[in-house]
Amino acid sequence: MSIEDDVALLERVPTLRLLGTTALRMLAIGSEQRDVARGDPLFNAGDDADAGFIVQRGAFRIEDGGGAEMVAGPGALIGELALIVPMQRPSTALALEHSSVIRVARSLFQRVLESDPAAARRLRDEFANRTSQIASDILMAGAKLSV
Repeated sequence: MSIEDDVALLERVPTLRLLGTTALRMLAIGSEQRDVARGDPLFNAGDDADAGFIVQRGAFRIEDGGGAEMVAGPGALIGELALIVPMQRPSTALALEHSSVIRVARSLFQRVLESDPAAARRLRDEFANRTSQIASDILMAGAKLSV
């Protein structure tokens, strides 16, 4: 895929779209592509998380160890929080078919944010809105359970 193809894919990811075309171009140029064979892990629960992955082709089953799972296909961002903070992977991602991803290292992502303060503010605001929504959802669920 070309850099322009990668930028177009990154623009499909809601969180990344907030950064703007210049920042996405920098991410596309600095990231790397990885291929993952069917049945192989992209990562395992407990691994150190130093990057996020955007699915280019194929699909991954994400399992959290507690029985919850979801499938991530083309355009999905896997490991979003790893772009922001050092952490361990809370889940395992297994390729359901031959798949490819764009790996965005946290160090690259942070350099892009440092070079574009406006993009960093937009991302901060998005995370703040999500956190507020999650808190509201928890309160609503708690209120329904206590009735």
